[in-house]
Amino acid sequence: MSNPLNRNEIAALVAADITPGSFVNLGIGLPTTVADHLPARAAIVLHTENGMLNMGPAATGDEIDPDLTNAGKAPVTELPGAAYFHHADSFAMMRGGHLDVCVLGAFQVSGAGDLANWHTGAPEAIPAVGGAMDLAIGAKQVFVMMTLFAKDGRPKFVPECTYPLTGLGCVSRVYTDMAILDITADGVCVRDTYGITFDELSTRLDVPLRPA
Repeated sequence: MSNPLNRNEIAALVAADITPGSFVNLGIGLPTTVADHLPARAAIVLHTENGMLNMGPAATGDEIDPDLTNAGKAPVTELPGAAYFHHADSFAMMRGGHLDVCVLGAFQVSGAGDLANWHTGAPEAIPAVGGAMDLAIGAKQVFVMMTLFAKDGRPKFVPECTYPLTGLGCVSRVYTDMAILDITADGVCVRDTYGITFDELSTRLDVPLRPA
């Protein structure tokens, strides 16, 4: 049995599952690491909600341009053919169904594919909606990247979200450090496990699971 995945291993799995030629938005945080694992030959076009198409991997060293960032304000590179546009046009792309995939982080995902990723409801927490609601309903597929369990050990993949919702029934697949979960019309299918067996996973989660 393999060990749980680290963040780069999760990102590499997500990148490998994106169909060549897709238009893709990568959410703030962990999802941005997917850009560093996309093969150039795949011709995948990355979209950022702050107004850019054909974003490249993260910028380092002399590549850094303070005016060239992703939606999370991290410096990025541009690929040949990159285009820039108004924030409103960017959201029109998101809301108009023009994105094939968006990759988002999450506080919770339910077995029905509901997503909660903008607020924990805690009084001291700072809510951050951003464009997640628009992406969740506008993209043709929604992939989520997150750890399977919170720091206190509670599952983040749950029967029903208890945090404020971002979108209902919008998540297609969940990539975690311990399992990849497909959310289908027939229930939740476990594609792979890492550092945990299917039986152990079924015991620790309160969501009915079936093997691939």
